[in-house]
Amino acid sequence: MHSETWDTSNTWNTVARLARRFNAHDDERGLDAAQQWTLQVLKIAEETGEASQAVIGVRGTNPRKGDSHTWQDVHAEVADVIITGLVALARMRPDDAAPYLRQQLAAKAAKFLPPPSPAQASPHA
Repeated sequence: MHSETWDTSNTWNTVARLARRFNAHDDERGLDAAQQWTLQVLKIAEETGEASQAVIGVRGTNPRKGDSHTWQDVHAEVADVIITGLVALARMRPDDAAPYLRQQLAAKAAKFLPPPSPAQASPHA
């Protein structure tokens, strides 16, 4: 792991840089786009498994390991899932990942949240 501090104030720029780095690595290995995307989605599953393992460790439900994790560990693993998902989206949609995510978030929010009140809908409220 590198010890440098990266300016991550623009999340999507950082995500795009990570996506390009992983694309280049996989290109060097001769993987086509579908193979790269498949492996990236599997990486999301791997990170999700690590988050699940951390929750099991917090709850102490594995008698072999006992209380092996903290909620801080869970938080870090959930962040890894999110970062990996963002990178996956950026690898699959390099030209419009951010607006696509905004569109998908709006569609999900519309299903689960009540419509915003007029005061909330106004940008000057």
